[in-house]
Amino acid sequence: MSELPLDRFVLDDPRRLRELLARARGLASQHSLTSVLVGIAGFEGDPVFSEVVDFVESALRVDDSVFRMTRDRVVLLLTDVDEAGARHVIGRILDDFREHFPGPVDPTLSLGFFEVSERSGEVTAKDVLPGLFTVALPCH
Repeated sequence: MSELPLDRFVLDDPRRLRELLARARGLASQHSLTSVLVGIAGFEGDPVFSEVVDFVESALRVDDSVFRMTRDRVVLLLTDVDEAGARHVIGRILDDFREHFPGPVDPTLSLGFFEVSERSGEVTAKDVLPGLFTVALPCH
């Protein structure tokens, strides 16, 4: 049985999701900066999903964060953008992926967005996650 590197274990730690939510709320309340949590889901067993996530992660700014929930679900924290800006950023990155890595089949992804602003109040995983992962993907 192979062991996961420690840094990967720390990145997948569920407490890290709570930290992302706290960071988004802190930026909103203390600095009036809007952030967006983005849920990206692929279908179970998609061999391309991990590559898409790695590409997205490499294209994000240093201030943005990635939380890998499972092999086919990821939460991104995009700071200092609203939902429209986050949709534009993710769309551009996914278009870049398709351009650089054309394949016979386009990756099947589901995207969900949750904006955190000064008006959001307390934000918990229970509030956010259902909205990020609402679309069921086809089984392949």
